[in-house]
Amino acid sequence: MRSMMQVDPRRQFPRKFVPKGADMGDWAQIEPLFKKMLERSINSLDEIELWLFDCSELSGAIAEERTKRYIAMTTQTDDPVREQAYNHFVEQIDPKTKPMWHALETMYLQHPYRRMLPLGRYGVMDRIVENDVALFREENVPLETQEALLAKDYQKVNGAMTITYRGQEQTLQQAARYLEETDRDVRQQVFELTARRRLQDRDTLEEIYDKLVALRTQIAVNAGFENYRDYAFKRRRRFDYTPEHCVQFHDGVEQAMLPLVKRIYEDRRRTMGIPSLRAWDVQVDPLGRAPLRPFATADELVKGCEEIFRRVDQALGDQFKFMWEEQLLELESRKGKAPGGYQSTLHERRWPFIFMNAVGRDDDLRTMLHEGGHAFHQLAAREEPLIHYRHSPLEFAEVASMGMELLAAPYLNVFYKDEAEFRRSYRNTMEDAVLLFPWIATIDAFQHWVYTHPHNREDRRKAWLEIYKRFQPSFDWSGYEDVLDYLWHRQLHLYTSPFYYIEYGIAETGALQVWLRSRRDHRGAVERYWQALALGGSKPLPKLFEAAGAKFSFDYATLRPLADAVGEELDRIGD
Repeated sequence: MRSMMQVDPRRQFPRKFVPKGADMGDWAQIEPLFKKMLERSINSLDEIELWLFDCSELSGAIAEERTKRYIAMTTQTDDPVREQAYNHFVEQIDPKTKPMWHALETMYLQHPYRRMLPLGRYGVMDRIVENDVALFREENVPLETQEALLAKDYQKVNGAMTITYRGQEQTLQQAARYLEETDRDVRQQVFELTARRRLQDRDTLEEIYDKLVALRTQIAVNAGFENYRDYAFKRRRRFDYTPEHCVQFHDGVEQAMLPLVKRIYEDRRRTMGIPSLRAWDVQVDPLGRAPLRPFATADELVKGCEEIFRRVDQALGDQFKFMWEEQLLELESRKGKAPGGYQSTLHERRWPFIFMNAVGRDDDLRTMLHEGGHAFHQLAAREEPLIHYRHSPLEFAEVASMGMELLAAPYLNVFYKDEAEFRRSYRNTMEDAVLLFPWIATIDAFQHWVYTHPHNREDRRKAWLEIYKRFQPSFDWSGYEDVLDYLWHRQLHLYTSPFYYIEYGIAETGALQVWLRSRRDHRGAVERYWQALALGGSKPLPKLFEAAGAKFSFDYATLRPLADAVGEELDRIGD
């Protein structure tokens, strides 16, 4: 069957409004462009559409400069030059562009020709712009700058964390490999070293979070909200669900997913023959087999993933190869590199960029497949002229990534020639799809509490423990109570992207529905998946889910059959 996924990732989009050589890190060159847009006379539908396209071009040019500086900073957090360049943008460019964008959005909403534009094409964008204008407050601009700098400080603190094990200094990501070793003493030693290293910065991270909570609360109050949670729901453009839906999700996870999660962990404990499950027992193979090591170098990871993507669809392999050729992959872990992984977009070129900390683990393979899904999403929508529609709401953006993990799972044998190893990796993929739900519910419920309850650090510690134990009852933390008290420090989103986490849970329900469809009709499921990605953000969330062949719902009634299906698949896979 001919692929529907053909895109030309090298097609260029030359500047038409922004001067070719203009430096988007220099306010003296940016400001006149905003003024031209504000002063332009618009006298027809064609002219207002061209004005919108020029706004998108300007936005993309500025956003790309910011992204390049962010990438440079996160790839080497201990480089003062890169840090200074990023800080300059956050402190000197971002605060000056925000009032300008507000003025442009206000101009658009008030313009008579705006109401003549076709609603089917511009309705979603109008909703976004109306929301942005309603939330904007001049006094929040400097507070948002402080917030961004504090989030950067969190990255820097974590990027500097290393341990010395067996005479070798290692990042925490590199050390995580030892948590897969069959020697339980080794796992415990490394767990203790990494946990104690994190606790060394406990007070620093607590202080950063205190400041972030205070700043965010003030931002919400300035915008007329009682608390930051309600503000964040508006800020994150959650038009299609409410905090009450999130509470229903928490309950649904507890009732529908937790029984399967407990079963998985109890099977692990029993198979390992241990009296209780400890934090260092969850990544090792329960049968005592050697850790899965699918690759040794970044080149091997890239070549293997390219082949997997080709098996999903030939065009996806071509797109991934293009990313490697254009040096759009920053993969290997090293000292000074920010933790975690992300896919970001170079908005002017409309290219994706993948950042991760690969050390040769099975988890790294799935991370690459996950971020690859994000990258394909960006490429699928790159021909869209409106920047608002070149990305989707995060609740669906994560369907792209999590859906790709599941669609690619049948082809993990590219890395694992041994059938038993392939089944182990496939089982890991399916287990992770459900083991993720309790952690998502934990982090989301914790954020709801933090931003709706005035509190001190001790109040927060107690609330964290209560919420954690509700969703994570399978683990024994005796002797490591202080580690558990601050376990949430490791969750980057709490610091850098408040309230961005339940999106993973919502998206996983969509991804699992895509996976169920693929079991009946793999090719058809892949085609629908791509068609939905190509819509970008041009449709409301329920329509995007529908396009992918899924229902936008994440309560008990939706979660229960998904848990049952995964449980059945785990039984089929076996150990």
